[in-house]
This record gives sequence, C-alpha cells and structure tokens, in this order.
Amino acid sequence: MTARITATSAEPEGDRLPPVRFALDPHTWKEITHLLANLPMALFGFVYVVTVVSVGSGLAVTVIGLPVLAVGLMGARLLGRFERARARALLGVRVDEPSPLPRSDSRGAHGQKLGFLGRLMLTVKDPVGWRTILYDLIRLPWGVFTFTVVLVSLFVLWPVLPFLARGLSNVDRVMVRGLLSPSDELERRIAELESDRGVVVDTAAADLRRIERDLHDGAQARLVNLAMGLGLAKEKLLEGQADDVVAAMVEEAHGEVKLALQELRDLARGIHPAVLTDRGLDAALSSVASRCTVPVKVTADLPARPAAAIEGIAYFTVSELLQNISKHSGARSASVEVWRTDDRLLIQVWDDGRGGARLDGGTGMAGLADRLDAVDGLFVIDSPEGGPTTVTAELPWRERTEA
Repeated sequence: MTARITATSAEPEGDRLPPVRFALDPHTWKEITHLLANLPMALFGFVYVVTVVSVGSGLAVTVIGLPVLAVGLMGARLLGRFERARARALLGVRVDEPSPLPRSDSRGAHGQKLGFLGRLMLTVKDPVGWRTILYDLIRLPWGVFTFTVVLVSLFVLWPVLPFLARGLSNVDRVMVRGLLSPSDELERRIAELESDRGVVVDTAAADLRRIERDLHDGAQARLVNLAMGLGLAKEKLLEGQADDVVAAMVEEAHGEVKLALQELRDLARGIHPAVLTDRGLDAALSSVASRCTVPVKVTADLPARPAAAIEGIAYFTVSELLQNISKHSGARSASVEVWRTDDRLLIQVWDDGRGGARLDGGTGMAGLADRLDAVDGLFVIDSPEGGPTTVTAELPWRERTEA
C-alpha cells in the first residue's frame, strides 16, 4: 500500500549512454547544448539565489522576512524542476521529482490542520529548496568554465570535443543526481507516513461509525422500548389494572434492561476490554479465545507489557483473526502464540481449517494489514488451499509508560 520514491544513486540501465565517437552524433550535440546553456542558467540561478537569501535574511528581523524566504524557496523548487527536466532531455538523466510541499488542507503529526504558520515553517525548512539553492550557488563558476571550454573547443579542439563534452557532462550528471534528486530514505518515509496517516484517520472514522451504529441499533433501541414499556405499566397501574398485567409488563421491561446491559458490555469490550487494561495481553487473549467456537491454545511469552497502543492493536488483531476462524475456516483446532524478539512483538495465529485465506478475500484481512502497516508493522498470510493457515503479525515493541 505504501508508495516508494527512488532516487538514482548509480546510473540505471535506461541512462546508459552510447560510447563516445570522434564524429559529433546527436548525443554529443545534446551534451554540447547542455554545457553551453550552463552559463545563462547558472547566471540566472545565482542572481536569483543571492537575491532571495540576502533579502530574506536581511528582513528576518521583521514579520515579512520568513514569508519572503519561503516564497524564494518555492521559486528555487521551480528552478530545480526546470534543471531536472533539462538534464532529462539533454543528458538522459532520469531523476524522480521530490515530494510536493504541504497543501493548505494538510495536517500535522497529531491530525490538526497545519495553518499558515505551520506551512510557512515547513517551507522554510524544506530540504529540497535548500539543496537547489546550494546547486545554483556552486553552478556559476562551473557554468563559466564549461561554456568557455566548449566554445573554444568548437573552433580549436573539435576532434576531441566529444570526449571533452562527455567528461564535462558526466560532472553535470553527478551534480544533478547528488543535489536535485530526492533523498531516497527521507522521501520514502514521507510517502509512507502520509499514506499511514490516511489509513489511521479512515480507520478511526470507521470505528466511530461502527460504535454509533451499534448504539443506535442496539442498546438505544432497547432503552427506548424499556421507557415505553415502563410508561405503559405506570398508566396501567394508575388506572387500577390487574396486578398480574402490570407484573408481566414489568417483567418484560426487566428483560429489556438485561439485554441492553449485555449489549453495552459487548460494545465496551469491542472498544477496549477491561481485562486488557487490568491484566494485560495474556489474560485478554485467553478471554477472547474462550469465546471462539474452535478450541484455541494460547501461549504468551512476554517479559513485560508493551505500550497500551501496541497492546490494543495486538489484541484486536488476534480477536479479528479468531472471529474469522470461527466463521470461515471450518477448523477443528487453533493456536495463538505471542512473544517478543528484540524490539518487535510477534503474533502467530494458526488453524487446521480449509485454508485459502487472502488479503483480498473479503474477511477483513486487508483492514488488519493496513492497521499494522500504519504503525510500521507487518502482516503475512500463509494459507494454501486445503490448509492449514498461519497468519504472522509483527509490531514494533514500545515500552509501556504508566500514567
């Protein structure tokens, strides 16, 4: 589910150039054009960068200093995009575009909207813009050098010009890849976090809708019936009706109360079971295993309790998998194992059912995988047709902090 952005650190297969020849072939002319264009582009970029940095730094003590610098960095991004396009067209360098700046509706780490000041600070700290500024600063002397060498070589050293153009353009390729390409690890993590944040928000919204639906269709409806029944019983009592009629109505209302309480308990257990808070993951998994229609053996080897969020995700992952075993597997036995390895919490759920479980099978597996991926976890299914099925979940171990 996670998108990856790859920076080209070594020359890929598609970027390999034809060997250099004494004749000026189309590739050589493209390299010559790029080297001659270095001077005007470097001059423009240098003037722009010096102006932006000096004006922004000089006005930093005023309220317009940071906005001016932010606008300048956004303009530097545009210069970097043009340079990447020029390198792709003339040098054959394939460099991915970096992640865009945050939009006006972007949210911060805690889900709140960034606002003007938050977006401003992210723009000022934009590493892509600053690397483009560094690129434009160091390009001016290089642009003067390449323009002079190539222009003179066109008239004096034209027999060896293809070799000079290849060597000089290779330096340009290195600079473009080194300063204008996105940071592989950083951009990958940004893309993953943006995707995971969307998954977390969607999951939370779906959980809220489920709780609202369960309350509306279950306990709330029973409490309404209870109120109506007690109202009728009160009217019958005031009208002097027979005691047995009133007693029957009160008995019916009592039954509604018990059912409503049971539904509220089930709803509370679905939100966060009390046994998980009080006694930890081992007792909570044993409790949920006892409600499974298949005999389940639970083994938990944990030296301590993990963080509450990780503990909750582990519990609901096992709970969902055991529900799938009860409904879909046709198994005769199952097992749940939980243990810690280094800084990871591992969960393995096994059953001897019919197998065939898949992420796209419509049994909620894809939702579990998304939830684990949102916290840097892993979710692996091994379920051949005919069984058995083994589901392995891996979560990061985070130490528990008591409030």
